[in-house]
Amino acid sequence: MVIRVVVVDDQDMVRSGFAALLSAQSDIDVVGEASNGRLGIEVSRGTHADVVLMDVRMPEMDGLEAARQLLDPPPGVVHRPKVLMLTTFDIDDYVYEALHAGASGFLLKDAPVAELVHAVRVIAAGEALLAPSVTRRLIEDVARRRPAPRRDPNVRLNGLTPRETEVLLLVAQGLSNAEIAARLVVAEQTVKTHMTRLFAKLGARDRAQLVVMAYESGLVAPGRPHPAPGT
Repeated sequence: MVIRVVVVDDQDMVRSGFAALLSAQSDIDVVGEASNGRLGIEVSRGTHADVVLMDVRMPEMDGLEAARQLLDPPPGVVHRPKVLMLTTFDIDDYVYEALHAGASGFLLKDAPVAELVHAVRVIAAGEALLAPSVTRRLIEDVARRRPAPRRDPNVRLNGLTPRETEVLLLVAQGLSNAEIAARLVVAEQTVKTHMTRLFAKLGARDRAQLVVMAYESGLVAPGRPHPAPGT
């Protein structure tokens, strides 16, 4: 399957550079470019892009508002691409807001080419891009300034089972399905089943939103050691 990509960035050289790098991949087709969020929405819907690389800060309409409109389209609009936010800084409040809007993750603009290509493929496959070293730091930084309600970490969220709560905790730590399976000593398919149930019970679009929910619920708190699963 060829992944249809739109690149939205107000810097011409950055936008063209990303487009060229992605177009060099046999399984990726850059079907459009745009210099601001408003145009990005038009191009994305017009080309039925699978993935939109969206800069955070742009004139006329920023990436956050554009992501909101793409991911929560008006009645009659069925196209809903995956959105990967692009940012210059590793700590950016707008990216946190984008995760709330339903973006599948974010990537630093100076990321290596291989990481950019990998990110597009991961998001197109329906996963979320959650690099533990950056994403967790981002969410914890914002959560310190927007404290989540203080709750007992053992409280089940929306009827989660104890095992589902364990899985959610490990997702919030940035672990992949394979890593969670190894930690809990279960089959990876079992973890995927728990993930499906977490999405359904919590109403989350993807892994990124599960992480946000874990922090906001108080299951994981900034500055507090993560409780070990099963404790």
